[in-house]
Amino acid sequence: MADFYQTGVIATFHRFGNIDLKRMESELTEFSRHRPIALVLPSTYAELEAPPIKQIMKEIKEVPYLNEIVVTMGRTNQKHFTKAKEFFSSFPQRTRVIWNTGPGLEELHKLLEENGLYVGEDSKGRSCWTAYGYILSQEESKVIALHDCDIVNYSREFLGRLCYPVASPNIDYAFCKGYYARVTDRMHGRVARIFVTPIIRSLEKILGPLPLLNYLDSFRYPLAGEFSMITDLARINRIPGDWGIEVETLSEVYRNCSHMRICQVELCETYEHKHQPLSADNPKTGLMKMSIDIAKAIFRNLAIEGATVSDSLLKTLIVTYLRTAQDAIKRYNDDAALNGLFFDRHQETKLVEAFTKAIQIAGEEFQEDPRYSPLIPNWNRVTSAIPDFLKQLYDAVEKENS
Repeated sequence: MADFYQTGVIATFHRFGNIDLKRMESELTEFSRHRPIALVLPSTYAELEAPPIKQIMKEIKEVPYLNEIVVTMGRTNQKHFTKAKEFFSSFPQRTRVIWNTGPGLEELHKLLEENGLYVGEDSKGRSCWTAYGYILSQEESKVIALHDCDIVNYSREFLGRLCYPVASPNIDYAFCKGYYARVTDRMHGRVARIFVTPIIRSLEKILGPLPLLNYLDSFRYPLAGEFSMITDLARINRIPGDWGIEVETLSEVYRNCSHMRICQVELCETYEHKHQPLSADNPKTGLMKMSIDIAKAIFRNLAIEGATVSDSLLKTLIVTYLRTAQDAIKRYNDDAALNGLFFDRHQETKLVEAFTKAIQIAGEEFQEDPRYSPLIPNWNRVTSAIPDFLKQLYDAVEKENS
């Protein structure tokens, strides 16, 4: 059973033992009459050939409260897109598959560029952004939930808990972030454990308790890919096309929403999905690429809040982070020992050394071009520049799904 401790500046909803799934889904079905719910599933074709998607589909087929499902495919050719449509056609709910690299969407990307709106290369961020636009184009769903397609231990309870805080008119949150423990015979979540939390707490030591840092430090698993939100946020939030998507999403919500309407919910007892390689010698891939993008997202949002990201701050941060992360490793090692888990302290220390290099690279790149931003224009700006763009997007998706 989880604790009931409330931390930070946002509400935390815990998982207290076994849940009455029938009761929760019955309430969600009633909520959905007033607040229709759309589920977004960002995916690649490779994930459709992996074992987890079969369990995910089996569970979602039994969900009674979804208004629509939008599968948004990246890195997909014509053959794979056709197979993806066949694959997801078994959903009883209204389902559309978006081909983000197909001819219809590519024409729309060119139209955006012609109007000075650059949406970046094929990425999870662009796939999600496109799915939000398609949902907005119909003006039906009022809640959007999103999760990945590689969750090994997925269940209907997982989705229900994710949707409930935003779908319920009684508690009425605008944004809900999922969290969980990533533990098997060892602790996972390396980037969250020994990079994101230590870098945020190091910056708090250096800069003091800035509201943005306090807010980010309130999330138990800031890199979780699962969240739900009201569709109005999908219209005004900007999201990036790089690995900084989770931190940037939280930062956009911070600026666009009252803390009183932001929450996090424990989705399951443990969570397992695929793991990224470190690639310590290649800053263009793996956990190194991820940590560099995350660090730049943090620096960029600190600068937006008026903090000076100077050369002296970055040098101090490297030293402070290194010690803060090393102290965290000691705690995780002791926690693992108490619970009989495997823990490779040497490998964790090597990770911290690689992440220290990532902070240095991110700092240099940010200072070289502080105006650079991977953020895609929000939908309000797109429709301001091209008033009928959402209709064009809707028509393109419907045509490719017919």
